[in-house]
Amino acid sequence: MSLKTYIEFFENLKINKGKLGVAPHKPILLLSICNGVEQKQIKSERIYITPELVANFKDNWNLLVITKHNSRFTYPFFHLKNENGKFWNLIPNTGHEKTLSEIEDSPSLKTINLVVEYAEIDKELFLLLSNKESRNELRNILLEVYFPETRNKYSKKKDTESSYFKFIEDKIIRDTSATYQIEKEKLDEEGVFVRGTVFKKVIPRVYNYTCCVSGLRIDALIDIQMIDACHIVPFSVSHNDTVNNGISLCPNLHRAFDRGLIGFDDDFRVLVSECFSESLNSSYSLKQFVGKQILLPESELFYPSIESIKWHRENKFISIL
Repeated sequence: MSLKTYIEFFENLKINKGKLGVAPHKPILLLSICNGVEQKQIKSERIYITPELVANFKDNWNLLVITKHNSRFTYPFFHLKNENGKFWNLIPNTGHEKTLSEIEDSPSLKTINLVVEYAEIDKELFLLLSNKESRNELRNILLEVYFPETRNKYSKKKDTESSYFKFIEDKIIRDTSATYQIEKEKLDEEGVFVRGTVFKKVIPRVYNYTCCVSGLRIDALIDIQMIDACHIVPFSVSHNDTVNNGISLCPNLHRAFDRGLIGFDDDFRVLVSECFSESLNSSYSLKQFVGKQILLPESELFYPSIESIKWHRENKFISIL
């Protein structure tokens, strides 16, 4: 299909017009996909639900929408499949084909992630979005038709960094555990989804992308990460992803920590459980780290919480004493 055809599709989106006015969800998502392609976050016609895309959606919503609609990302992601031209198709996860066909209302993010593997746009549309001139033309149509009052705000936004990501990052770094327990009540399901990813980015960074026990650090020319962000008190227990409930570990030590084979004392020295045996000649031996002082962030503000360290020692660390 031609650029002209997609322009017509974008100009005539099937949109609810209720008491709050014209629903802005679909054009906001399409604008966010334009941004995602431009920023190389979307690299094919497959549109996955990523924290970056959700954050982009939130950014564009805050910038352009002046009505009181609910800013749920899942509304347009699910309902774009009903558009003329069928340029948006939902591809189900294996075994969930029937479930997807039976969903009628707007599902939650949890349900979407369970049932849908990705959305797929036409290959022709992706190629048009990959071209700067045609992408700008499609983007301008969305702004002119659906956001005439606020489109200038969009044009003035020069930075590509997500302000929503930055907002969440600041809260992870600055919030105390007690503050977060209050603040998290204000986060919707999608905010929690984004926050989990930001936590995974922030923790390795404050530890200089280094495993705090082994000292492993890899600088790569491609986008890979060998250091994990590890919750000290599991998120399922604490619902706490502030910086003081996180440490950076390489994958094998992350697993050992989660399973209680290693822990830390209140002076941030490594404890190793006596419940197992291993070859001490191995360079991967856990017991080589007994008593080792872990690497700490430069700022004490980012140090692991002693309360969290103690909780792990008392509830996860396997001691035979």
